[in-house]
Amino acid sequence: MKTRVFYGLTWGSLAILTAFFAYSPLMGVLISIFAVGAAHEIQKVAGVKNLPILITSHLFAFALPLVVEYDLLKRFGIPLMPIIVIYFILLMCFMLQGYEKTKFEHVAVSFVASVFVPYALSCFMLVRDLFKVYPESIDRLQALYLFLLAIVCSWMTDAYAYFVGSKLGKRKMSPKISPKKSIEGAVGGVVCTLILNLVALYFFNKFFLIRPIPFYFVIPASVLLSIIGMLGDLSASAVKRNYGVKDFGTFMKGHGGVMDRFDSCIFVFPAFYATITLAKVFI
Repeated sequence: MKTRVFYGLTWGSLAILTAFFAYSPLMGVLISIFAVGAAHEIQKVAGVKNLPILITSHLFAFALPLVVEYDLLKRFGIPLMPIIVIYFILLMCFMLQGYEKTKFEHVAVSFVASVFVPYALSCFMLVRDLFKVYPESIDRLQALYLFLLAIVCSWMTDAYAYFVGSKLGKRKMSPKISPKKSIEGAVGGVVCTLILNLVALYFFNKFFLIRPIPFYFVIPASVLLSIIGMLGDLSASAVKRNYGVKDFGTFMKGHGGVMDRFDSCIFVFPAFYATITLAKVFI
């Protein structure tokens, strides 16, 4: 328990530092490192051993957040989709070259691990930079609050659910996938996270924001993102059960690997970014 709390505080400190350096030029590099770590853990769990696939996918996972953060392809007028198509064909060629030991499952896992996961993590920067895309309705400090809102829903929901569930949990939420999670813990996680987000909103609106963010936006957003975060956590647990492992990695003792810490984020941040983008398009 003490070890888990210690490393939990360490991850919490990392989250604060990530927010503090959100607009640092090195943010893209940090996300790229996490993306490679996550891709490596997923492929290791899935038993991917084709060396050309591993090398190529690791390079792609590292490069994608940099492309998003620094607009590397836009500078040369190159669209991303053709690159992804060529990349997938290349992975298939590597599968054919080593077909005796390489299954299509390995290609599919590698593709998801090196494309979807890095792009999902890149949504850290996309949410942070919403003020650049929609300057008429979102300013820099509002975008920073939305960034923090997504982080809190990703990480604190699970933490609150753990502590509430350990004290009050009686009814199992999904016993076959994650036996320790309870309905009481899930509700407690959502409610406690909502309270934290509303307190943070109060201080942002009072001391920092020129254009206040309405409470009627934050309440449903916080609840929805917390639920999405729990779905991400359960989905990652289901993958681990499929492959018979407890954690994706051992990056932090008591908390697993990179994927074990970012499983909620890869659901919350893309969903949040997509929701805001679609709302701006259709409203």
